[in-house]
Amino acid sequence: MVYRPTAPDSTVRQRVPGHRTRRRFLAGAASLGVGALGGCLGGVETTVSVLSAGSLAAAFEEQVGPAFADATSFAFQGTYYGSRAVMRLLVDEQRQPDVVVSADATLLRDRLQPAITGWDVVFATNALAIVYNPATDVGRRLGAGDPWHEVLASPGADIARTDPALDPLGYRAIQLFELAESYYDHPGLAATLRDNTTIEPEEPQLLAAVESGQRAAAIAYRNMAHDWGLPAVDLPPKLDFSAPRLADHYATATYTGADGTSLPGRPIRYNASVPDSATNPDAGRRFVRYLTEHPDLLEQTGLVVPDSVPSAHGAVPEAVRPSTPRSGEPGASDHEGDHDE
Repeated sequence: MVYRPTAPDSTVRQRVPGHRTRRRFLAGAASLGVGALGGCLGGVETTVSVLSAGSLAAAFEEQVGPAFADATSFAFQGTYYGSRAVMRLLVDEQRQPDVVVSADATLLRDRLQPAITGWDVVFATNALAIVYNPATDVGRRLGAGDPWHEVLASPGADIARTDPALDPLGYRAIQLFELAESYYDHPGLAATLRDNTTIEPEEPQLLAAVESGQRAAAIAYRNMAHDWGLPAVDLPPKLDFSAPRLADHYATATYTGADGTSLPGRPIRYNASVPDSATNPDAGRRFVRYLTEHPDLLEQTGLVVPDSVPSAHGAVPEAVRPSTPRSGEPGASDHEGDHDE
């Protein structure tokens, strides 16, 4: 969807095309792919085009994009896919956004640097959670405090997860199951949970199925539960991929793709960069800087912004550095990120 700056005396945020509720947007995002109906990314000098991880669709469309448009001279246009699909679109030169955003910082670095971009900034973190519909049998058990792994392993539990071939949330679910088997000393648990879950190919549709009752629960990010207004079971830090200090522990769980590539577990860290091929790189740098300068806005969307971010990797342009940096000013070497991820 495209958001254009409001007039200085306006008190109503304008949306182009017309207003859609958060849930209508989320439910439609998977089928649309592009936030703006029709057309290509960008298109005018005054628009910043953002190709982003699908788990940020509501955050960017409902809050960050409109706020950025109001604060600057740039309209905002977002497009959302799983992060692995985002990387393929760039590598295959099918998209030329002004900003690329990944839900796995290492994924962006491995796929895009140095050929497509030479730097990135980590701007937020997240955590895995079990999001559920309280009107279902599974939801009632989870709401009553029954152990989540026992509930999800029950016959007919009807749990959803995303496709690990398309996004980090999908392979983090598989890694969660592996960690849980050891954490709860429950041999065979990982295989049972894999078999008891159904893949939802489109990340934005994951919780639409839970809200409707088509699925009882899903492995999702905590901010997605916030987006949909659904209850969630928080996982222990050793299982939720939220803590950089537990990076070595997360790395003991792996996901091996169909191509034989093995991905170790890593802390969840969102990063952003401006591709060298960006149509409007000035707008792109302005948007990345905006992300680093507004942690309160990000936290309102359910994301977590610890004092360790923003943190940088590579030679971050001067124009991206925030005017009031926190403890991890972009431009410094991201030593913690290199170790954690």
